[in-house]
Amino acid sequence: MLFSDIVGHEDIKNKLIQSVRDNRVAHAQLFLGPEGSGKLALAIAYAQYINCSNKQENDSCGQCPSCRKYNALAHPDLHFIFPNTTNKSIKKDPESKLFITEWREYLEKCEAYADLASWYSALDVENKQGAINVRDAMTIINKLNLKAYEAEYKVVIIWMAEKLNIHAANKLLKFLEEPPEKTLFILISENQEELLATVRSRTSLVKIPKLTTEELHDDIVRRFNYDDNVAYNAARLANGNRILAHRYVNEQEDDKLYFTCFQKWMRYCFKFTAPELIDFIANDIKPLGREKQKEFLAYGLNVCHNALFINNGLKDIVLMTEEEKAFMINFAPFVSNNNIGLISDLFEESINQIERNGNASLIFLDNSFKIFNYFKMK
Repeated sequence: MLFSDIVGHEDIKNKLIQSVRDNRVAHAQLFLGPEGSGKLALAIAYAQYINCSNKQENDSCGQCPSCRKYNALAHPDLHFIFPNTTNKSIKKDPESKLFITEWREYLEKCEAYADLASWYSALDVENKQGAINVRDAMTIINKLNLKAYEAEYKVVIIWMAEKLNIHAANKLLKFLEEPPEKTLFILISENQEELLATVRSRTSLVKIPKLTTEELHDDIVRRFNYDDNVAYNAARLANGNRILAHRYVNEQEDDKLYFTCFQKWMRYCFKFTAPELIDFIANDIKPLGREKQKEFLAYGLNVCHNALFINNGLKDIVLMTEEEKAFMINFAPFVSNNNIGLISDLFEESINQIERNGNASLIFLDNSFKIFNYFKMK
C-alpha cells in the first residue's frame, strides 16, 4: 500500500516519512484514531516505505520486490495479529495465523479501512466476539526470535490492540520494551483506555484524527463518480469515518432498517406497553444479531445527539433525510440537556454489554423502561 492510496493525513504521512529519513523509527508505536480514519492503512504504508529498496521522495516505489510483496500483504517479514475466534472452519484454538488468508482477502476488499463488525462478518463468527489471545502472542514471539527473511525491518502490526487479553499483553510486554534489533511493533487502537497501561507506556503515540468532510467528499467523487450533492451529504453524515461514508453511498438499506426500527422502538417506549415491546424486541431486534444490534444502538445514539442539536438551535449542522426530519419534529422535544447524558451512558453501556455477550432481549427491555423515565425528565 502506498501513502498516495490513503485519504488525507498529509502531515502525518510527512512525519512518518521523515522519521525514516532521519533513522528515528521508534520500535513500538501506537496509532490511535477513530474508526474509519485510515490508521491501519497508514501503518501498512509506513511499514512498506521502511522496507522499500527504492524509496521515492514522498512514497514507496511500489515496484521493488519488497513493495510487490507488501502490496499482496504477503511479505515474509510482515506479521499481523488481529481479533479472532472460532467459526465453522476453525472450531478450536483460534489464532491469527489460521485466518491469514481471510485477513488478506478482507483487507484487499476494504482497502485496509477495517472495522470489527465487517471483519467478524467476513469470518462468519455469528454472534461470537473476537479477542487476541496468548497463542497469537507466542506465535509472534517465536517468529521474532528468528532472523529476518529479507527485509531490513521485521514488522508486527497488531490491529485493534485493545482486544489483547491480559495474558497475551503480558507475554508481549518484554518484546514491546526491548524488541530484537530492527523490529517494529505498530499497535492500532480506537480506545487507548481499554489498553493496559503497561502496554501504552511502552509505545510512542501517533494520533490519527478523523477525516475532514472535504477529504471524504473528494474521495467519494473520485472513487464512485457521484455528484457533489450526494458526495457531500454522505461525507457530512459520516462525520470523518471513511467506512461510513462509503457505506452511506453503497449500502443504504441498513440505515433505512435502523431508522424504521428506531421509530417503532421510541413509540413503544413512550407508551410503554409491555406486550408490544416484547413482540418488537423478539421480532425486530433479536434477529439483527449482535453486531447489527450494536450498530443500531450507535445509530440511535446519533439520533438523540442530533435531536439535542436541533433543540439548541444547531439545526444546520444536522444532516437528515426528509423522512428523518418529519420524525425529528415530534421526537426532538423529548431529548434535553437534562437527559442526554443519561441516554448516552445507557446506549454506550448497552453496546458494551452486547459485546460481552449480554442477553440482548433483556438489555433492550431494560433500556425501554429507563428511556420511558428519561423522557419524562424533558
